[in-house]
Amino acid sequence: MAQSIKLGDDIMKIVRRESELQSRSIAGQIAHWVRIGRAIEKSGNFDHARITAALAGDIETTDLTDEEKDVWLDSFVEKMGQPSPLENAFFTRRRQLGLGVGLDDAGNLVREKVARKA
Repeated sequence: MAQSIKLGDDIMKIVRRESELQSRSIAGQIAHWVRIGRAIEKSGNFDHARITAALAGDIETTDLTDEEKDVWLDSFVEKMGQPSPLENAFFTRRRQLGLGVGLDDAGNLVREKVARKA
């Protein structure tokens, strides 16, 4: 029985592009990647626990296989793109103090503008 899932726009953009290049339906492309992912995870060249340990800093990334490094890098980039609760609290407090610093949608540095008292 088919089921619906929600995927981010960034993922769907990649899926659409690749499905067109490979002459597959979107569902067919996702199913194809799922089969590949399962095969990689079951191969002797891939250990998800080692990737998790590298992300936690418990082992060096140089100890990972090439396949593990690829997955580690994708996970690392995704993780670095998401602020932690502590980072969110830090910048919320700075904005409250009129010291807010952050990035706009284009990645440019911005500062909170404090309204002048009349």
